[in-house]
Amino acid sequence: MTLVFIGDSITEDGRRRDDPRDLGVGYVTRVAARRRAAGLHERIVNSGVGGNRAIDLVERWERDCLAHDPELVSIHVGINDTWRRYDGGEATSTEDFADRYRGLLERTAPTGARLVLIEPFLLALTPEQARWREDLDPKIAVVRGLAGEFGATLVEADRAFAAEGGHRDAAELLFDGVHPTDAGRDLLAHAWTEAVTA
Repeated sequence: MTLVFIGDSITEDGRRRDDPRDLGVGYVTRVAARRRAAGLHERIVNSGVGGNRAIDLVERWERDCLAHDPELVSIHVGINDTWRRYDGGEATSTEDFADRYRGLLERTAPTGARLVLIEPFLLALTPEQARWREDLDPKIAVVRGLAGEFGATLVEADRAFAAEGGHRDAAELLFDGVHPTDAGRDLLAHAWTEAVTA
């Protein structure tokens, strides 16, 4: 069985792009370890690329996802679609995000691969970052809606981080409000394995 994890830097998280077997140091390698410990023998591919937005996944979907003939595809994308609005003036509308994301799922559905959608997430560390919620929350709603529409498994990562961030310093989980620390990587891997059974 082949599992492909695809998305942005949160998925890539230190992987060596010149080594297709390297899973990096983030949640993907932690998920792999948990599944091995459960006796599952699988091929796991990390196709995360830092900075990617939904439009970038559209452009590389065939090469970096479907070409691996996956039985399971796990997607994390969306935070950069929000972030670029505030640091680079490159806004992605909710409608464009939804259309691009739906297109990925439509291209994948005929393969019969199981779909796992991870909510983009944020724990704001500054008042300026808190403003990102106006852009990010509708995109999270898109991911939740598409999970229902396509019968995908939803990993409620934003809810998990919000719950854990309610009783500890947010920077202990996401060092810049976005990228996970080791504690955040463990939390995300736990949320994923709780949602994805067998």
